[in-house]
Amino acid sequence: MKASLQLKMGQQLTMTPQLQQAIRLLQLSTLDLQQEIQEALDSNPMLEVEEHEMDDLPDLSGPESKESSPEVSSHDDHGDTPELDEQWSQEQLPDDLPVDSQWEDTYQTTASVASGNSGAIDDDFDYDSRHASTDDLQDHLLWQLNLTPMSDTDREIALMLIDGVDTDGYLHTTVEDILESMDPELDVEEDEVMAVLHRLQQFDPAGVFARDLRECLQLQLQQLPPATPWLKEARIVIGEYIELLGSKDYPTLMRKTKLREDDLKEVLRLIKELNPKPGAGISPEQAEYVVPDVIVRNVRDEWRVELNPDIAPKLRVNADYAALVRRSDNSTDNTFLRDHLQEARWFIKSLQSRNETLLKVATKIVEYQIEFFEEGEEKMKPLVLHDIAEAVGMHESTISRVTTQKYMHTPRGIFELKYFFSSHVSTDGGGECSSTAIRAMIKKLIAEENARKPLSDNKIASILGEKGIQVARRTVAKYREAMMIPPSNERKQLI
Repeated sequence: MKASLQLKMGQQLTMTPQLQQAIRLLQLSTLDLQQEIQEALDSNPMLEVEEHEMDDLPDLSGPESKESSPEVSSHDDHGDTPELDEQWSQEQLPDDLPVDSQWEDTYQTTASVASGNSGAIDDDFDYDSRHASTDDLQDHLLWQLNLTPMSDTDREIALMLIDGVDTDGYLHTTVEDILESMDPELDVEEDEVMAVLHRLQQFDPAGVFARDLRECLQLQLQQLPPATPWLKEARIVIGEYIELLGSKDYPTLMRKTKLREDDLKEVLRLIKELNPKPGAGISPEQAEYVVPDVIVRNVRDEWRVELNPDIAPKLRVNADYAALVRRSDNSTDNTFLRDHLQEARWFIKSLQSRNETLLKVATKIVEYQIEFFEEGEEKMKPLVLHDIAEAVGMHESTISRVTTQKYMHTPRGIFELKYFFSSHVSTDGGGECSSTAIRAMIKKLIAEENARKPLSDNKIASILGEKGIQVARRTVAKYREAMMIPPSNERKQLI
């Protein structure tokens, strides 16, 4: 095989490291962005957080950016770029890093820099995570077991039973499994296991260690005061006719229990106070808070779109360290400072680009869905990524990154930006109706229906057809299931 040289010409898309950084920051959620900023503060001595009391110093997070219309305006309170930044930009610093290179190829890591503590967080920053309880149901039951006097054998049985409880509080370990697992020399009998189980069934929460729904509700009824009204009737309904209650066959239930309709309503009201999943209330999962990126408010009949000032600290270049950079000095220390000065300026510029893009996209969404903010979900218009991409002059992939895991705080609640994008359904008048608006109409019809005679999916489709919206029955069923609304036979209520 003969070796040869060949000359080829072609085109290839490459991205500079600063473009990669800008794209990465753009698609980060609020919490991820805060972590990214904190890591940058810890690793780069040139970056620091602007103190609130130093209002006389301008912020480098971006120039003022406004998109306005007759009804919607956007506001960004960032200051102008200071003169000191212009002085730094005139120095002989590289404008771009070489393409197809990594950040670490040009800049050294500074994790060990002692001055990187400028963005340190106060000890009381995350109070909830420090003091919240993380015990699950198993730990809760073990804690009660340690306070209950038992013999060693009974305690071993109790530990096996606790291991067999799921997160909802139901027991999936049978008595036979316990007997097979015990040491034959202990000669444990079925009555001993049942005695321990009955003691554990008195633990908190009420209804735990039940083997089915009937037993779970019965255990909760047993812990109610004997003088509770309709307690006896509730025990009869749960113990003997729970199948009729599940199928909502109220006429047969009244005939078998010999209860009048008003009396049965009182019994059902008591049963509804019981918890079919007693263990679900004890969970190690901590609450997750949504921090909005954009705030929309109505000020004197004008809808204003603003960035949330609390989602990220305002950053600036440390002027003291920047003043140490000397143009003619090529020492190692000076090179270190010059590299990190450029890195800091690129990071601030990437944050500025992220804020401007997010504000621009959010403003266009509000402009397009202005009727939603004024009248509600039923006025939501069909909207796709291509519509916003054309309006702001960006690619659809950029709009997708901006709207993912970004939230908007509005007078109607907090919504993810993706919520405002939906497909469309044609109307009889030749127009289009948003699928979100159709969901809102279905939800409203079900909320206003007669609980004794719920609307079927076919009936809902007919009602929408009378309004000019042609929707198939299976489409109504799909939207209803997406909203976690049960079918008509399960929505039937006596009270």
